[in-house]
Amino acid sequence: MAVAPDLHLHYMEACQNLSQPENPFIARVLQEADKNDEISTKGITLKLAGNNHLVPVPRVTDNDLAVLVSVLGQAPFVTGLDLAYNLLTDVGAEIMSLFLQENSTLQYLNLMFNDIGTSGAELIAGALHNNQSLVHLRMTGNKIGNQGGMFFASMLETNSTLKKLDLGDCDVGLRCLIATAIALTQNKSLKAINLNRPLLSTQQEETTVHIALMLRSNSSLVELHLGKHEMKNFGVERLCDALYENSTLRYLDLSCNNIICDGAKFLGELLKKNHTLEILDLDANRIEDAGIIYLSETLATRNRTLKALSVVSNNITGRGLVALAQAMHSNMTLSHIYIWGNKIDRSTCAAFAELMAVERLHPDCTDVAPYKVDGEIFLAELSHGLAKHRYWSPRCAAVAPGAANASLEIVPVSEYL
Repeated sequence: MAVAPDLHLHYMEACQNLSQPENPFIARVLQEADKNDEISTKGITLKLAGNNHLVPVPRVTDNDLAVLVSVLGQAPFVTGLDLAYNLLTDVGAEIMSLFLQENSTLQYLNLMFNDIGTSGAELIAGALHNNQSLVHLRMTGNKIGNQGGMFFASMLETNSTLKKLDLGDCDVGLRCLIATAIALTQNKSLKAINLNRPLLSTQQEETTVHIALMLRSNSSLVELHLGKHEMKNFGVERLCDALYENSTLRYLDLSCNNIICDGAKFLGELLKKNHTLEILDLDANRIEDAGIIYLSETLATRNRTLKALSVVSNNITGRGLVALAQAMHSNMTLSHIYIWGNKIDRSTCAAFAELMAVERLHPDCTDVAPYKVDGEIFLAELSHGLAKHRYWSPRCAAVAPGAANASLEIVPVSEYL
């Protein structure tokens, strides 16, 4: 018979020893963990995110974290820690860095949207130089800046354990992105990286050029997010040239850039010869009818690898959307299509209703659903997508996780996603 973990009891004792008041939110989560019969055999992720609660909770502070890690030091069965949307600062980052240096079981750490700055990033990145257990780190939304990002780039040169790193919305800049690209030419373990929304002061797309050079030689990266990079057709062409030589990247996110129809043509040419890419996210660009028609022709006749395509909000009219629907009839590999935010007309509604009527397109694999009013078909929006819950997870799952976060099932990178 397994020994009960008694996390809550140890937490109360630690609070008394450190003269720190008990945080009722942490106490409740630890009590729930104690009731898990499989905690000692399968491990557990402590979900202490400060957002999305039906009843407001006291968010975790630096002092709370100091008590918590003193408990976790004796709890090897805790393999994941979600501390997103709390009040952790650089002081908390220092506490966490010391914990990471001593801990050998934590595999997932989520620190997104706290108040960690450059010095905190230096400490956490420094701890990962020698850490051999952490496989997934989320720093999303912490304003670590360009210098903070440089510390993580340096870490990638020596760390051989981390598989997924999220530095999106961290205000990193040109130097950080170039240093990261250089580090990834040598790193053989990282499988996914999020570099969304850097702060760039140039329109020359130097960062895209360096990332493209990295993709020519990198043989481990499976998932790459380059959203909000102000990327234009020139940058897309550089990436496509590199991906002709890359045989590992399966998920490419180019959402929220400045890609127009010519950029879509470069991607279409790539898809004719690339046999690896499975997910292409082009949300919030402007490829319009010319771009989607070219992609549709490629998907209909020359590509049998791509499984998911998202073209949400691309100024596409019914002509382009119908071409995409027709491509699905001849391409049996393409299973996920997302089109909301374009100029949907009657022909679009009829085409996508037909796809679902003949069971070519599953309702969970698209973001529209047909309905009839007075005999006429319309399309309604569904809360489905490649990564609808990238920044938050609903407490009451009204939508199946596989429908809202399809990318996690199509291209799983690690257990701790």
